[in-house]
Amino acid sequence: MCRADRSCYFLAVRSENATAGQKRPSFIEEARRAQIIESAIETFAELGYAGTSLARIAERAGISKGVISYHFAGKTELMEQIVEEVYREIGEFVLPRMEEQPTACGALRANIRSVAAYMRDRRAHLLALGEIFHNVRDAEGRRRYGAAFNEPVHRAREELFRRGQRSGELRRFDTRVMAVSVQAAIDAMFAYWVAHPDHDMAAHAEELADLFEHAMRAAAPEGVVER
Repeated sequence: MCRADRSCYFLAVRSENATAGQKRPSFIEEARRAQIIESAIETFAELGYAGTSLARIAERAGISKGVISYHFAGKTELMEQIVEEVYREIGEFVLPRMEEQPTACGALRANIRSVAAYMRDRRAHLLALGEIFHNVRDAEGRRRYGAAFNEPVHRAREELFRRGQRSGELRRFDTRVMAVSVQAAIDAMFAYWVAHPDHDMAAHAEELADLFEHAMRAAAPEGVVER
């Protein structure tokens, strides 16, 4: 995958609180923030959105509620930081594996396979994200992390698919429909795994990759046996 495509893969989240010239936190402050975020993830995963408060997070972390208030303006900012941190870690895990692939199908397969592998070992992260995504609302009452949240991911996948179409690897299709379908399938895979923890998510990811590869790739030249 080319470096240019990195700009919007898994960067649907931006820190809206960061400002130019803002003082960089010290190592100790960063460690404390990371501890709070991890405790918050575990609390959301165990108690759900309604049962999670700054007091419960502080109790799990073994600190006072005031320490959390020193690092985060409130529960909303803490939730935003959870989403940003998890997506940053996903990007760092997934992108290098995609970039190793010379083809669009290979990059998509690496994408689906590696994001499943990342989440398989971080069940609490997935549960916490689900609680946040389904409950956080903006000032107008709309979901803060609704359909528009995935727009950068859709655009990046569209560019990947267009690149494959230009090279002749992929057939002609509506790249937006395919991008949305891929994300919906990944989300459904995670939802099913949450409901059925014993489900083989690695095998599920491989089946999804096969499904989309067969749906997207151009017909094999005459005489070439398809896999």
